[in-house]
Amino acid sequence: MSDLYLSRIRNWFLSSPPAEWAIRGLRETLIGALKQGPVPRHVAFVMDGNRRYARSHKIETIEGHHLGFEALARVLEICYKCGVEVVTVYAFSIENFNRPKYEVDGLMQLAKVKLEQLIQHGELLERYGASVRVLGERDLLSDDVLEVIDRAVSTTKNNKKCILNICFPYTSREEMTTAIRSTVEEYSKSSAPKRTPFSQTRITQKIMSKQGDRSGKMDSDNTSLGQEPSHTPPGSDDNEDSMSSTTTLYPDSPGRTSKDGSNHVTIYPNVENITTETIDKHMYTADCPPLDIFVRTSGVERLSDFMLWQCHQDTQMFFLKCFWPEFDLRHFLPVLLEWQWRQKKKAMEEGPRQRVKTA
Repeated sequence: MSDLYLSRIRNWFLSSPPAEWAIRGLRETLIGALKQGPVPRHVAFVMDGNRRYARSHKIETIEGHHLGFEALARVLEICYKCGVEVVTVYAFSIENFNRPKYEVDGLMQLAKVKLEQLIQHGELLERYGASVRVLGERDLLSDDVLEVIDRAVSTTKNNKKCILNICFPYTSREEMTTAIRSTVEEYSKSSAPKRTPFSQTRITQKIMSKQGDRSGKMDSDNTSLGQEPSHTPPGSDDNEDSMSSTTTLYPDSPGRTSKDGSNHVTIYPNVENITTETIDKHMYTADCPPLDIFVRTSGVERLSDFMLWQCHQDTQMFFLKCFWPEFDLRHFLPVLLEWQWRQKKKAMEEGPRQRVKTA
């Protein structure tokens, strides 16, 4: 008896009214129990294994992806019922454009169909107040796909309780590159009025302050010659000490003489103002809570260029052996229980430390 035949029998049994009623009641009980403990705010999924599931069940590849979208609907309902605020899914990698054209075209058409369903029959998103956001490189998508994406985003934009981030098409390296580029552009514009002029007086002061006794001698020599010692010019402040020591000259400014003969003053921006928090504000997930749980199905244990920036010291990663179309509460329940156990253990360990500090 083939696996496909057994699978059909199982699906037939599970879809019978008595089985559906019993399963629904059990799911509600388990989810209610989970809500009594800590709940992750942000969960990310690598929906891996659609093609292998299709091959193992001797069905078309695109049908495997279709079943993968059905699994996503189940997972979203579980997450939102538990109280998860943000769900981020890896729907399509930029690298997937290297797959056969017929498969890429099929995935694009499938994405359009599913997004259309979200627009027309968005009961799930409306019920839990979830807004759709599509994160990725829009320039790589065709106009017809972009039109459906924009309508899905616009239709759900007023939902404020939960967020569904669909990474499509996406890689983490491209996201970080975009964030750094945006940071530099914003920094260059916003910091221009705050840049400090490059002055001869400031150079003299810096040199003299590093000379020690020698600087004192220079001051006395200058005084004996009837010259006033150098002082910091009025209006200067301590911010000049934090100026970058780089000597890069911008094309149209610093220390150059323009065509009209006017002199420009060299400008030194303070690069120390750029921190990890600065870049974080330019990531696609800037307004989302930190990533709590990272889940990948299909048994593959790698990140595949997904959420590399968002995975931090408190992110817990789970690599499951089931294929994504099979993923359901029975697979997700152990993940949530283990995460809750670790959170409680962490809170117990931090309690004594805080008491010692206050003492």
